[in-house]
Amino acid sequence: MPQESSQEAAQEAAQSRSRLHRVVVIVDENSNPFELSCAIEVFGLRRPELGRELYDFALCSPEPRILMRDGFFTLTGVAGLEAADTADTLIVPNRPDIDVPRRPAVLDAVRRAHARGARLVGFCSGAYTLAEAGVLDGRRATAHWQWADSFRARFPAVRLEPDVLFVDDGDILTAAGSAAALDLGLHLVRRDHGAQAAVSVSRRLVFAVHRDGGQRQFVEHPIPSAVSSGDTSLGPLLEWARERLGTPLTVSGLAAHAAVSPATLHRRFRAQLGTTPLAWLTAERVALACRLMERGDRAVESVARASGLGTAANLRAQLRRRTGLTPSAYRERFAPGAPGA
Repeated sequence: MPQESSQEAAQEAAQSRSRLHRVVVIVDENSNPFELSCAIEVFGLRRPELGRELYDFALCSPEPRILMRDGFFTLTGVAGLEAADTADTLIVPNRPDIDVPRRPAVLDAVRRAHARGARLVGFCSGAYTLAEAGVLDGRRATAHWQWADSFRARFPAVRLEPDVLFVDDGDILTAAGSAAALDLGLHLVRRDHGAQAAVSVSRRLVFAVHRDGGQRQFVEHPIPSAVSSGDTSLGPLLEWARERLGTPLTVSGLAAHAAVSPATLHRRFRAQLGTTPLAWLTAERVALACRLMERGDRAVESVARASGLGTAANLRAQLRRRTGLTPSAYRERFAPGAPGA
């Protein structure tokens, strides 16, 4: 009987995975281990904190043994390249040797995935793989800033945006530098599963730094924590402010609570968060508005007041600026009962 129960559990687990969105990463020779690890962390790990798995995840490679970047290690024991044909989302190889042509078999796998409607993702130099496969012509994309001129010269048909962390162009998404893989990964989790899932993954990653980058992102990050009562970090102030977002908070009020001048507060925000006090406050209010809308139990005017944004018009303007969505579109995507909510 125990053996039968074990077999039934294994079958149920396999059936459950088969219903999940399948993410497959192609690992090619000289691929960077960091971006590979980012993909595993975001898409490949079980999520006990959520009580469910988010994705069915697999690695594949064109050869049984793949030497990683600079010979750091050899990857073995992953699926063959045919696994790419089963992907709902295909993450393409990222290699620092941008002038070395990609394998024809890898490029063909990317083209097949695109032709059947799979979502394509390129981290950092992965944009070169996508461009070389010809799927980026006429599309928006980004890549590491140090390769912007090289990329434009080589792929003039691609609409490169070098000053953002990532670009979401619908079924093709690209991230700028190595760490931007986490920004894009969290963005995908939010697109697929809603804000709370993205927040949970973000906290598990301890990815707490505010990363504006000019890109439309709407992922919450944990605030810095205080290490002592005399700590000069912004953690205590941010925690205090977050509890009062629906009140008439101002930058002057934040500075007064922190017992510093507005100019000093501005310098600390720039140094620790890379943004201004007003931009942070507005972003937090939009994030609170998003959480309220995700519950689906408030009118837009009520959400605007409760989040400190004041009016429905301001809420609409700020939400569209930061997420590209109207309140009604946001509810359709993330409110209870919406796909992926």
